[in-house]
Amino acid sequence: MKKGSLAPNLKLSLPSPDETSLAKFLTESGTFMDGDLLVNRDGVRIVSQSQSDTPPLIQPSDNQLSLADFDAVKVVGKGNGGIVRLVQHKWTGQFFALKMIQMNVDEPARRQITKELKINQSSQCSNVVVCYQSFYDNGVISIILEYMDGGSLADFLKTVRSVPEPYLAAISKQVLKGLWYLHHEKHIIHRDLKPSNLLINHRGEVKITDFGVSAILASTSGLANTQIGTYNYMSPERIIGGSYGYKSDIWSLGLVLLECATGQFPYSPPQQGEGWVSVYELMETVVGQPPPHAPSDKFSPQFCSFIEACVQKDPKDRASANELMSHPFISMYDGMAVDLASYFTEAGSPLATLLLG
Repeated sequence: MKKGSLAPNLKLSLPSPDETSLAKFLTESGTFMDGDLLVNRDGVRIVSQSQSDTPPLIQPSDNQLSLADFDAVKVVGKGNGGIVRLVQHKWTGQFFALKMIQMNVDEPARRQITKELKINQSSQCSNVVVCYQSFYDNGVISIILEYMDGGSLADFLKTVRSVPEPYLAAISKQVLKGLWYLHHEKHIIHRDLKPSNLLINHRGEVKITDFGVSAILASTSGLANTQIGTYNYMSPERIIGGSYGYKSDIWSLGLVLLECATGQFPYSPPQQGEGWVSVYELMETVVGQPPPHAPSDKFSPQFCSFIEACVQKDPKDRASANELMSHPFISMYDGMAVDLASYFTEAGSPLATLLLG
């Protein structure tokens, strides 16, 4: 692979920005700054608010990641105003995922992005994709992420069609650990849990991604109102625009696992073989019809009970991540020594891809 600076390859063709919006939080020096958070081409820093309004010149430390330290390998994902590339660190040879997102958002989204960038820098959970560093340059937020070489659960399902219960239990356990961390340690709601945001690797690890900046930008880009897939896994309280909490993620988890088990999305459109015509049609089904369930003649009582606990239409009746971690389904196959690493690599070959949105 030809070596050289990755920086020239990181320029995205940006639409004409709304200068009145961008001017609120971008300085002339090309820095994203809000409160004590400063992001520029050298990375993320927390700076003292007693400093002057002019951001200080930041030099990366010896162990600080820089965009110039990476070689681009290939584009592995596109969507929601951003792009994901597989990149390789020049000096160690290690692979990473580089997510690049165009920054042209309104004030509320900017403040949420500020919060999420801080969370990304401090997150430490084995079931959440690691964010190593974030940069801002030329109107683009670039995020260096852990690379998951097995792709997403959505990719995997295209190969295996459905996942047997023992492996579902092992997958569920890991996802619940990640959700518990996000909900109870970081106090954030994922808001977009779906198969393409659950990544796997050859070690049998399952990790949650896209709980931060890209999910926020997707929800403000206008695409969320035109692409029905964005709504598929939303809980009833969310899809009607009501208030929601952590348990909205649990509804999404139930639909994801039911889809993995049966090989099809739980809410089928009226015309089989065709997609949903509009979000309103899907909304009427989710809100007006009984919640989906696992067929009792095909699945264990424990799995059926687990799904039922996830997809209660009233969030007050829905189990929390902490409660689900002690559900009998999660531990019922522990004695079988389920090997997710072998399953991921043998049942469906690693796709070496990372999806965005």
